[in-house]
Amino acid sequence: MKTLLLLRHAKASRDDPTLDDFDRPLAPRGEESAKRVGRYLRDEIGAPDLVLCSAALRTRQTLDHVATALGPDVAVKVLKGLYLAAPSRLLAAIRRTPDAVGALLVIAHNPGIAMLAADLAGSGDAVLRRRMTEKFPTGALADIRLDIAHWADAAPHTGRLRGFVAPRELKA
Repeated sequence: MKTLLLLRHAKASRDDPTLDDFDRPLAPRGEESAKRVGRYLRDEIGAPDLVLCSAALRTRQTLDHVATALGPDVAVKVLKGLYLAAPSRLLAAIRRTPDAVGALLVIAHNPGIAMLAADLAGSGDAVLRRRMTEKFPTGALADIRLDIAHWADAAPHTGRLRGFVAPRELKA
């Protein structure tokens, strides 16, 4: 059994229209949301063994706030290829994960992260699955359990959605 956590980066700022999309930072609301998600991960799920994170500034800042709650021992790989990646590219990165990793957190962007979550979650709470497919807001986290021994076997419809939370649902 593998645990896959899919996190859309927290709310980004649009204050500086001259910035390239890749370089947009988190908005203050996004910083607070990422801290909430980090505490939720620590208290309700546990720290992942590995984090794969897009190289965009807003995803790295989301990671910084989440990692503060999880502690310094979480292994991290920042991958430029996850920036605005399609679900197939995200899944390819997941499939390359070493099998010693039991829990993997991927921090990336929409629409890819939402589409991947919907593709993988073939079962689980129907209300949560519907909610997740209707809207995957910034800072939202999908907790998907895969009944596989090898990450290379991750495939559409093989996961069970165990949880789906948005930052606004979490206490400050």
